[in-house]
Amino acid sequence: MADITRQQIGSLLAKQGILIAFVAFLIGFTIANPKFLTPDNVLSVIRSSAILGVMALGVTFVVISGNLDLSVGSMMSFSTIVVLDLHDKIGPALAIPAMFAMTLALGALIGFLVGYLKLNSLIVTLGMLSAIHGLTLTYSGGKNMDIVDKEGTWFSVFGQGTALGLPIPILMFIGVAALLGLILSRTSFGRKVYAVGGNGTAATFSGIPRARTVFMCYLISAACVATAGLIQASRSLGSQNTVGQGLELEVLAAVILGGASLLGGSGTIFKTVIGVLILGFIQNGLLLIGLQFYVQFIVTWVIIILAVWLDIAAKRGKLWSPIA
Repeated sequence: MADITRQQIGSLLAKQGILIAFVAFLIGFTIANPKFLTPDNVLSVIRSSAILGVMALGVTFVVISGNLDLSVGSMMSFSTIVVLDLHDKIGPALAIPAMFAMTLALGALIGFLVGYLKLNSLIVTLGMLSAIHGLTLTYSGGKNMDIVDKEGTWFSVFGQGTALGLPIPILMFIGVAALLGLILSRTSFGRKVYAVGGNGTAATFSGIPRARTVFMCYLISAACVATAGLIQASRSLGSQNTVGQGLELEVLAAVILGGASLLGGSGTIFKTVIGVLILGFIQNGLLLIGLQFYVQFIVTWVIIILAVWLDIAAKRGKLWSPIA
């Protein structure tokens, strides 16, 4: 009986350990600072998490397909710098689609290398991280970007505007999540993504176009990155050329926290949203109790290790390896 109980507890922790830890964090942070769960702070956390969240939604498709995308941070820097630069040159109405087209071209390149040439996604996207960072610095001449006429542009609506009583970034996050959630759970393409990630060889023999599916996943990821870059540029109407540096790890942490497996074949958009919020509230709680912002980097690392451990534990049904 004791063995059965331990197995049940281990299985519960393996499957729901992150949520249990999150609830414990919420209780602890609320006790430490009563302002933690006030409506204003909750809304502020969700708004600040919108950029990371939109990026994580796209990466969810990539991870479910059995691949990785470590280029999203530098790609977000590129899209932000490009749209800010083109804003003053050709106007926001043309700058936005031009930025999306350039970002999608980068996503298409990665999708081609991983999907059609079947190169390792970790190596490709790690290389693209550096390449796109170099491209961003070359494009900007090593300088930061600012919009000249900050008072007379409607471009700020994406990052600073409100509608229906909510900030536009939150509404965009919700809208993208709803759209991608429907695509992943209600369309044949979504079923193909799960099949390719679950067993790529079997999917190919079943007639599923594996290369095209992977290619489209990277296009979706790039489109989400471009949307995040739009929000970032609009929020401050200016940006450093390294604004997205390091975000790729936070994005991956949020996706894995939401239950997507690094082995591919599992995960949902809704759970990714939960993962984003977990990460956002934990980081906010650390600041409210007086810890410096750089402590977040250490906590993010711990969360990634914990999430990967629980992911593997969920696959084998035990927290510890049976070989010990």
